[in-house]
Amino acid sequence: MGRTHLLIGAAFLLTDLSCAVVPASAQSSVALPPVTVESPTEKRQPANAEARPAQRTQAAAAARQRNRNAQPAQPTPSERAAAAAAVLNEAKLHYRAMPSSTTLRSGASPLDTVQSVAVVPEQVLKDQLPRNLDDALANVSGITQANTLAGTQDAVMRRGFGDNRDGSIMRNGMPLVQGRSLNAAVESVEVLKGPASLLYGIMDPGGIVNTISKRPDLYQHGSVTLLGSSYAGPKSGADGTIDITGPIGKDGLAYRFIGYGVSEDYWRNFGRHREMLVAPSLAWYGENTTIQLNYEHREFITPFDRGTAFDPVTKAPLAIPATRRLDEPFNNMWGTSDLMQASVEHRLNESWKLFAAYSYNTETFSANQLRITGINTKTGVETRSDDGTQGSLSNSSYGTSYVQGNFWLGNMRNEVLFGGDGQYRTIYRDNLIRQTTPSFNFYNPVYGLIGPGTTVSAVDSAQTDKLGQWSLFFQDTLHLTERFALVGGVRYADYDQIAGKGRPFITNTNLSGDKALPLGGAILKLNEQVSLYASFTQSLKPTSTIAPLTGGVVIGSNIAPEEGVQWETGVKFDVNKRLSGTLALYDIDKTNVLVSQLNAATGIVEYRTAGKVRSRGVEFDVTGRLTDNWSMIGSYGYTDARVTDDPTLGGKQLQNVALNTASLYLVYDFGTTLPGQLRLGGGARYVGDRPGDANNTFVLPSYTVADIFATYETKVETFPVIYQFNVKNLFDNVYYPSAVSNLAVAIGDARRFSLSATVKF
Repeated sequence: MGRTHLLIGAAFLLTDLSCAVVPASAQSSVALPPVTVESPTEKRQPANAEARPAQRTQAAAAARQRNRNAQPAQPTPSERAAAAAAVLNEAKLHYRAMPSSTTLRSGASPLDTVQSVAVVPEQVLKDQLPRNLDDALANVSGITQANTLAGTQDAVMRRGFGDNRDGSIMRNGMPLVQGRSLNAAVESVEVLKGPASLLYGIMDPGGIVNTISKRPDLYQHGSVTLLGSSYAGPKSGADGTIDITGPIGKDGLAYRFIGYGVSEDYWRNFGRHREMLVAPSLAWYGENTTIQLNYEHREFITPFDRGTAFDPVTKAPLAIPATRRLDEPFNNMWGTSDLMQASVEHRLNESWKLFAAYSYNTETFSANQLRITGINTKTGVETRSDDGTQGSLSNSSYGTSYVQGNFWLGNMRNEVLFGGDGQYRTIYRDNLIRQTTPSFNFYNPVYGLIGPGTTVSAVDSAQTDKLGQWSLFFQDTLHLTERFALVGGVRYADYDQIAGKGRPFITNTNLSGDKALPLGGAILKLNEQVSLYASFTQSLKPTSTIAPLTGGVVIGSNIAPEEGVQWETGVKFDVNKRLSGTLALYDIDKTNVLVSQLNAATGIVEYRTAGKVRSRGVEFDVTGRLTDNWSMIGSYGYTDARVTDDPTLGGKQLQNVALNTASLYLVYDFGTTLPGQLRLGGGARYVGDRPGDANNTFVLPSYTVADIFATYETKVETFPVIYQFNVKNLFDNVYYPSAVSNLAVAIGDARRFSLSATVKF
């Protein structure tokens, strides 16, 4: 990590230098006053002025007339950008939700679409300081945590579906390899609910999560933030962020540089999280063309923590402190990730625009882990396997291009989206460590007696999952009247996938196929602030496995892919451009789910795709400004997700899916009543009971977690400074957000205090 510290140090040195070289013309975020030039006051003339030559009299009169006709000085492009940003930032300050055009592939208002999108705005992220994507999405209805691979990957259940390698996490509408995607380069987070295969191809029916990047600005500004944090006891940490942006020249070119570094104690009895991020970007804003280039490089080392265990008899957590780990201090994951993206948007005319983009994301990591294989709650004896992963590599190469525009058919306006995309994704695990190790007593733990495993298991190594997909898609919104529109679309998808493991390599999935996926819907706008909608959508996801199936079965094209079908209806509102949200009712059926059944005649376990899963629910999301002083973001979700057709799991609830979730966060802005600007906020999130495994043999109890914050903005000399104090998990509740099994149950973070100072320039 030596390179990490050097890069962080260089970033803060650049901060000092940038403060010194910011030009005098750099604008603040305050709206600029109009500039006017007044005529000079006419001087009193001497008594003999009448004797001046006629030529001089005429010249003076002409000069006075020119002064009277002088126009106010025109603002520079930088001044115009700063003034526009001031208006935009005021809206963001009050939680105004403004979806990105990349989520729905168009700039249409949410009121003019048949799918629901929930937004976690930029200011919410600034106020709440979420630690990861799971934390940020606590503001969105119907979302719970899935298997995060010991806290190292994003994994969220959306409307009952999701895992840590389902390809549902995006950056600017393009897929990531699904490590940890929320970082200092992210501005906001959006969730497209329900089947999203029309726009995104192979996907589970729960939807996608789109993280939106911070973009370069055409006016010069920046900030430096230093933050200190502490858990109970001596656990502490610090991080720093630098964010500088501005124009390059006067022809629409702009840059942005974001640097971030953190070193923080883990809240349990051992472990430390260290991370570095460097994220430069460029943009060119032409009259009809916008080009964006962004790059992110991240290095990290983080605890690989499977959490705790539940007693298989009493179904209760182990009777040990929540801070006590069941593994060893060497349980860590370390690695690097790189993300490169480029996009071009060109306006062909007033009605049509062309968009093209490419993304390449790769992540490499290695990890040590002691896997718990059994527990005896009477004696405290725990059996463990000394496992690990060496040389893991994941990458995703993705490109898309589409045309979006309007044309008239008679008296009916058509909003058309037509394009195509392609993706090639690889998930590879080189060496898998499998090694036996002595037992361990979790009532009287003694750490440090063993080291990381070194025995490579040939049959478990070379784990490979390769997916390629290519598609064309078309969507038309036909406005029959000013208030009523019909929506129709279709995607034609072609795909192939190969997966397996072992040395020598054994193929367990080898398939290819194609499918047409339709979308239909209707929109009725009651007025400019409220609309009703109904939609029918489908999803597609081929069945795949790395591990071998019983009897040597290979998943091929003869096994139908999983398909999701959703019916949804609801109401959307955007009241006075202040308060916006969605109330949705949905019904999802997922069919062709792979199930196993013992053939009594042959004694062989057979596999078939007759399984069905259903998810039904109600979701409500709202965010925005209640009054001039009060802002809020809130949600409620009711999710009834269960297996409906399976010989052993029929009627069981889906793992890690809560029947009820809710959240509410309120902020009060004192405005200018004090010398500076004071804002106070807080709220809580609730997650109901959830099954901890597929067989519903134990239950993760419901929990409520509360957070608070305060910010105070003032000026130190001429620089705006923001002080911010946050408390996460205010009442220090012990809670369990997800589980893989009763031997691997995640524990939510303990109470955390943080204090930061941000200097703007």
